[in-house]
Amino acid sequence: MAMNMAGSAGGGGRRGRRRAAVMAEINVTPMVDVMLVLLIIFMVAAPLMTSTIDIDLPVASGGKSLAANAPPLTLSVKRTGGACNSNVELYLGDTLISANELLPKIKAIRENRSEADSVVYLRGDKDVCYTDMMKLLGYIRTAGFKANIVIVPEQGS
Repeated sequence: MAMNMAGSAGGGGRRGRRRAAVMAEINVTPMVDVMLVLLIIFMVAAPLMTSTIDIDLPVASGGKSLAANAPPLTLSVKRTGGACNSNVELYLGDTLISANELLPKIKAIRENRSEADSVVYLRGDKDVCYTDMMKLLGYIRTAGFKANIVIVPEQGS
C-alpha cells in the first residue's frame, strides 16, 4: 500500500499530468512575408546598380572588313520540265548559265574571293530533283565554297 500512496501523491505518475499536444505544422506565412520583402528590395535596387559612366571606345582600323562590298554568290536552280537529271536552268546571280560552264566559273570566282566570302547560297525550285541539287552541292564543294541552302517558307493562302 505504501507504494500506491507514494505513486499517487508524488506527482511522477501519468494520471496526474496531461501533456499538451505537439504542434507539427510549419507556419509558412512569415517565410512568404520575408520573401516578398526581399523581392521588393531587389526590384528597387536593380535599376540603381546600372553603370552610367560614359566611355569613348576606340575605333578599330586596318584589316579586312567582314562585310565585303561584293554581293553574296547565289546559285538558283529552276526545273523546266522532264524527268530528273534532265531539264534545269541554272542562274549564277541573275545570269543564265549552262551546267557545263558552272564548275569552271565558280572556281574562277573562288580564286578572286577572300575566305570571308566563301559561301554560295543555293536556291532550288520545289520541283527540282534531289539528285540535281546534290550534283550542284558537289560542284560548289569542289570549287572550294561552303554551301548554304536557302529555303523560302510557304506563303499563307
